[in-house]
Amino acid sequence: MTETAGLELISTAVLLLGHDHRIVYANPAAEHLLAQSKRQLLDARLADIIRDSERLAPALELALAHRASYTEQELELHLAGKHNGTSRLLVNCTVSFLEGEQVNDARLILEFRHIDQQLKIAREAKIAEQNQANRELVRNLAHEIKNPLGGLRGAAQLLEAELSSPQLIEYTQVIIAEADRLQNLVNRLLTPHKLPRYMRTDIHRLLDRVLQLLKNEFGATHTLEPDFDVSLPEVECDAEQITQVLLNIARNACQSTLSVARPHVRLRTRVARQVVLAKRRYRMALEIAVLDNGPGIPLDIRDRIFYPLFTTRNDGSGSGLGLSIAQTFVAQHYGAIEVDSEPGHTEFRVILPFDHPSEADRAERSNL
Repeated sequence: MTETAGLELISTAVLLLGHDHRIVYANPAAEHLLAQSKRQLLDARLADIIRDSERLAPALELALAHRASYTEQELELHLAGKHNGTSRLLVNCTVSFLEGEQVNDARLILEFRHIDQQLKIAREAKIAEQNQANRELVRNLAHEIKNPLGGLRGAAQLLEAELSSPQLIEYTQVIIAEADRLQNLVNRLLTPHKLPRYMRTDIHRLLDRVLQLLKNEFGATHTLEPDFDVSLPEVECDAEQITQVLLNIARNACQSTLSVARPHVRLRTRVARQVVLAKRRYRMALEIAVLDNGPGIPLDIRDRIFYPLFTTRNDGSGSGLGLSIAQTFVAQHYGAIEVDSEPGHTEFRVILPFDHPSEADRAERSNL
């Protein structure tokens, strides 16, 4: 439908209502917000989808009577049929009368802006500003890492030359390979404003490598579970950077569960639908989740876990850089990291576009 094509890509949830307040159009953002498919929404009465809204119904009648627009701030909606009951949403809602040529006899247009989503976008903008300062700090620290890293690699090579056991040699080769990868990352941290090197990548190959590294370190104490959707397409990303992101998050999960009786860490891949990343809506994106059964992240420090040098470990074992670097790399991929945590369950979700934005999009966003 050409008249509504522009509504398909916006992040605001939009409904068009016809006679009897029946829904004649719903954009993808509305499907996502209302947790209903377009097939379920079309021709349904608004009152059957949204119940018990004392302020929405009068706004609809006023818009029709006065052929004008009305906005309700912090409107509480109760969605019917979700989880066999109702679900509460807090939104800002604008109701407008449709003048002129109408689409499918639509008389009203409703725009819903989820307040939680608005707060999330504002929080992401604040994090993006801080990331710029973080990058400068991380580059300074990279200078301090570079020389010891070269010594580590050299020592591993000397040790390999002295060993005769193939099994032991395999361990030294892991050390050398990881030292080379970290050296490459350090060199790139020291190069300001360098964009990721995008390549088509099988994300599960990266995750297999991350799991192998975790098993070498935590295999004796932890249950490490892959939960992959193998039907996912390849993602366009910088394999080295994303490997480092996943390794940093997963290693943190393993370390945070050391005090648990049966530590369990799961790596999961899924499709995320109708997501907004770097102010752009994607119908589908890649979601990589790291889940653990640790004690959780206290609410009062949750906003600080991505700060450079911030760590909750008191034994001096943590640099406080792992999550900061992860956030920087994901931001360079126009992605996002989300965190949910409570005692017994913590979930980090890395969400990435399957395809990186065009050069034009990048240039436009660099001016934002």
